[in-house]
Amino acid sequence: MEAGGLEWLLVPMQQLVSWGAAGAMVFGGVVPYIPQYRDIRRTQNAEGFSTYVCLVLLVANILRILFWFGRRFESPLLWQSIIMIITMLLMLKLCTEVRVSNELNIKRRSFAAADSKDEEIKAPPKRSYLGTELLLCSLGLCLDFDLNYFWHWSKFTDYVQCVLTFTGVTGYITYLWLDSSLFVETLGFLAVFTEAMLGVPQLYRNYQNRSTEGMSVKMVLMWTSGDTFKTVYFILNQAPFQFSICGLLQVFVDIAILLQVYLYGYYPQKPASHTAHPASTKAL
Repeated sequence: MEAGGLEWLLVPMQQLVSWGAAGAMVFGGVVPYIPQYRDIRRTQNAEGFSTYVCLVLLVANILRILFWFGRRFESPLLWQSIIMIITMLLMLKLCTEVRVSNELNIKRRSFAAADSKDEEIKAPPKRSYLGTELLLCSLGLCLDFDLNYFWHWSKFTDYVQCVLTFTGVTGYITYLWLDSSLFVETLGFLAVFTEAMLGVPQLYRNYQNRSTEGMSVKMVLMWTSGDTFKTVYFILNQAPFQFSICGLLQVFVDIAILLQVYLYGYYPQKPASHTAHPASTKAL
């Protein structure tokens, strides 16, 4: 009788814990970006945050969603990817608006060549097109492949076009190769490995600036705690080997960024000399 009463109490508790863990998995990944978003909005300065972090997470989570079609995993992880994509688009929207509002006489740079009544765009010089460019142009999407301006566009819609193009191309390739277990496993590994590179753009940005000013330390502390917990979980639950390796790599990058906070905070250094970006004062 007592055992039955105890079981009646434990079952709903276990269910609540399961729901709580699923909720933490879905929304926990976006929490570190809340303080960074608030800092950028408050200071109207986005130079301390690398938008390449958004690029890395967008690519990683799009690949993870495509991986789900080849090998179904837990629904919370799928929803986590969807929520993360929405969050990164919101971060990009804010950073683009702040950057453009702070820069005068900025030259219009776009992902796709298009006419605009509000801005004067000179016709690009004639050049020979590659097969991929001809295919995209035939679909009505003539891309600006100037790598010097990649991910430095002037409008948020350009980033959306890039994300949709990447999703369409990779989605079509996945559809063609979905029956190949090797392709599906490779897709899953690329998703995990890309996410493991999350902190590298911010690490490089801090190195270029010789400063961590404008970067939210709270965000990096949350990265570190979350990645440590995730890696320990992988190891204890004997997850695939690549998961544990990529998790450890993330933790090392997080620690390196925290070391930058200490070094550049207590031992200020002169910013490294590098050629200024034509459309921005920062290279990243």
